[in-house]
Formats: sequence, C-alpha cells, structure tokens
Amino acid sequence: MTHPAKGIDHCFALVDDLDAAAAQFQALGFTLSPRGAHSAAKGTANYTIMFPNDYFELLGILAPTELNAARRETLATQGQGLHAVACRIDDAEEAAKALSARGIATQGLGSFSRPVPLPDGSEGVAAFSTVAFAPEETPLGSVFMCQHKTRETVWIPELFDHANTACGLDAILAISETPEKDAKAFARLWAAGQISEVEGGYKVSTGPNSASLILCTPDAMAARYPATNLAATAQGAFTTLRLKTHDLDRLKSCLEQSDVAFSETLKGVCVGPEFAAGVVMEFVPA
Repeated sequence: MTHPAKGIDHCFALVDDLDAAAAQFQALGFTLSPRGAHSAAKGTANYTIMFPNDYFELLGILAPTELNAARRETLATQGQGLHAVACRIDDAEEAAKALSARGIATQGLGSFSRPVPLPDGSEGVAAFSTVAFAPEETPLGSVFMCQHKTRETVWIPELFDHANTACGLDAILAISETPEKDAKAFARLWAAGQISEVEGGYKVSTGPNSASLILCTPDAMAARYPATNLAATAQGAFTTLRLKTHDLDRLKSCLEQSDVAFSETLKGVCVGPEFAAGVVMEFVPA
C-alpha cells in the first residue's frame, strides 16, 4: 500500500480566547471565515484563514466538556499557540490501514461535520474524517490527517482575498534540542518526506506544493527572530508559521494601521506571538 499523506493540508493554533484571537488576526490583515461552531459535545469552535491550496485555523474552547479535556490540559500546560499540523489524504480509513502496514501507529479515526455560513446567506455543511498519528510518532506538537468530504464549503473563493496579500503556507518552524533526529521522525509521516540540513537545524520537505517543516535548535531559532519573545509561544509544539505573501509593503501598511509592531527577518517580516495568539508569524515573498 502506498503512503497516504501527500503534504500539509492546514495547521491550527489552539487559543485561550477564540474571538480575541480572531480580532488579532483581523488586525494583521487577514480575512476570516465566519465562526464555525462544532457540536455541543466537542464544545469548540473555529475560524479559518483560507488560501487557494491550504489554510490556517484558529481553534478555541467555548465550554468545557469531556471531549475537550485534553485540549484544555494542553492549553494549561503548554500555552496557546501553533499546536497541530494536518496532512492531506484522500481517505482516512484507508490511510490508517496503509500506515499500519508500514509500522506507523495512528489513533482516533472518526468523522464529524459542522454548519458553514455561505456567502449567499445560505448555510452549508463541512464534513471531514480524521485520524491522528500516535504521540510516539510525533516528536513535537500533534500531527493528524484530514479527509475533506465537502471541499466546496471550506475552500470558498471569497475567503482567499486578504488585505495583507498572504496567499499560502510556506513553512512551519519548531524548536528542537535534537533537530536531525526529530526531522527524520517527522519525515516518515509524509510520502515525499525528505530531510536536508539548514543553518541551525533541518528541513523536512513534505511534498509538492506543500509547506515544509523546519526544526531549529533553540539558539538558531533565537537568531532567526532576535526581537521576538519565543517564550510566549506554545512550548513543546510549533513556534512559527511562515506565509507566502504577494506584497510586503501592503502587509506593512496593514500592520502599521493596526499599531502592530513588526521586525525585519532575513527573508521578510515577523510579527511576535503577543499579536498573534502565541504564534510567531513570518511573512515572506511568494
């Protein structure tokens, strides 16, 4: 059986206050979807920031329930920020079988749906099946796989237009004490997973037209973002979301209008986690 994971589909930030996080990302110049409420049993809701090929999600807890106890524990022990990466797959059930045949453990196979307000004022349904890699397969954070059953109610073209001109995921960065070891472990999670050395760490290529995953030593991450308080990011998870951006000048204008401080990086512009719900946001030329 072939390896089912074709790249990075999306990633999500688990946040303390969902609507406050949404306001922060609107201030950065993003267009957000309407808030999507999950079931009462889940007790969660989300906003999405959509791009033509992938997306970023803000996930928050509206009410404590048995099903969100683990997420509440994550927030309490690791803090808000970039906690999870979702892989592209065609079929969740088949993915679990194919990975098992390769000796890669998974857990939590299941399906769910949520209502979606549509641009014409009607309401649709977004339906998914997901399955997660077992914790022992992921050195940092959480990685799961997501089968989209109703892409038309998730990838809504009206949501692709962002005032800051962001247009897609470029890379996800994480702090690692053992970046080569962790990169090799992560590379197993994608069919096209390959590692290469970068300054201060290792990069995992996850597939064609897919964001990469970069593991950096603590010193290397600090050197990349010297003006940033990395302690305010999710600990033991992912640190930075790097986005492809058409026009950095328009991005800077959005940030200045919102009184959001930013700094220059070697590749682009960085916004600290205090302005982005615990996520370091880096914007680079598309």
